[in-house]
Amino acid sequence: MQGKVEICGVNTAELKTLKSDEMIPLLKRAQQGDEEARQQLIEGNLRLVLSVIQKFMGRNENPDDLFQVGCVGLLKAIANFNTDLNVRFSTYGVPMIEGEVKRYLRDYSAIRVSRSIRDIAYRVLQCKEAMQAEGGKEPTMEEVAQRLELPLKTVNEALDAMVAPISLFEPVYSDGGDPLTVMDQVSDTKNTDERWLEHIALKDAISALGERERRILTMRFFHCKTQMEVAQEVGISQAQVSRLEKNAIASLRKSICVS
Repeated sequence: MQGKVEICGVNTAELKTLKSDEMIPLLKRAQQGDEEARQQLIEGNLRLVLSVIQKFMGRNENPDDLFQVGCVGLLKAIANFNTDLNVRFSTYGVPMIEGEVKRYLRDYSAIRVSRSIRDIAYRVLQCKEAMQAEGGKEPTMEEVAQRLELPLKTVNEALDAMVAPISLFEPVYSDGGDPLTVMDQVSDTKNTDERWLEHIALKDAISALGERERRILTMRFFHCKTQMEVAQEVGISQAQVSRLEKNAIASLRKSICVS
């Protein structure tokens, strides 16, 4: 079947939908213990679950897991929806489903965040929403930190800790050719493959030196000692230190440089 997508064994192309005037009677019956009505509500709102979990699909999470968690949120929405209010079920159901998925991602993330950090992050988000409702505009992090009486650094670190990780190979831009990935933007220009090879070659070249030459180079370039200080420790003249140092450096250059 064209357009067929299966998730948790469910063919999404065949999902049913319920009309608005069908929802309230079914909700009332389901909340009174009618299992058949409850099942109809579940089947008739699976598209709603799918629409919510779409926004979480880019996090390398298993779609089946997200769908199942979203269904848990749907069940909670069915059980707790107030049928006396003039509100569409989707208006109540979407935040319930989304909240359940976010809770799942928070608790089962590959990178575990301490409970104290999570609590601070949720306090920050709640405070931010409350201040936005009060003032009609989004508050700054400084204002939120001041309201919560927390250091700004703590607020920022808590929010950063809750951001979902992304792959270094996640495409961020493509003009039809090879996509630009996160790694391309944050790649380490210091610890490149070429530098690793140079490091290995230098290590091998140093290992090939005599023990006295290695000791002199270590004292000169790692301990920053003068040739006179090295001469006194090794027990030779400063001129000998200078000659041995030059010969050792020449040997290293010969070993690691391509002619």
